[in-house]
Amino acid sequence: MMAILYRIIRCVAAATVVLLPAPALATQGHGGIEGVYVHQFGHIFFIVAMGILIFWLRERRLTEKSGWRYIQYTAFFFILWNLDAALVHFLDDQTHLIRVTRIDSWHIDITAESGPPWLAVVYYCAKLDHLLCVPALWCLYTGLKRLLAETAAGGEGGS
Repeated sequence: MMAILYRIIRCVAAATVVLLPAPALATQGHGGIEGVYVHQFGHIFFIVAMGILIFWLRERRLTEKSGWRYIQYTAFFFILWNLDAALVHFLDDQTHLIRVTRIDSWHIDITAESGPPWLAVVYYCAKLDHLLCVPALWCLYTGLKRLLAETAAGGEGGS
């Protein structure tokens, strides 16, 4: 009886999530400029950490194995992604050089308020940060998968 009730509750919860969606609010707004500074320091910390990881992997010659080599690629893509994200935050939140106006649900207008017109193009391209983050996650998945296969095959797995 409890199992049936549990299944009904799960189905109702799933139906509620699917049929009554709410905005995902996938981007994070920062209250005041101090939140932006802390967020930017987070990007800098992540860049440094990924640089140290690449150095550590190469210093120990772990990149000779394909799994660790993909982990190195992951770190490189995350460095690029964080540089890109920090640039967007700088243009968006710190300098206010860019103005984004929503025209309708499918169109926006990006203009450089006080700067060269090409800055709007740079901003638009930088907002395509998923072109760096998705390959990073794919390399992470591939690297971990290969490390697991090497370990299962009786190899050292990179130690």
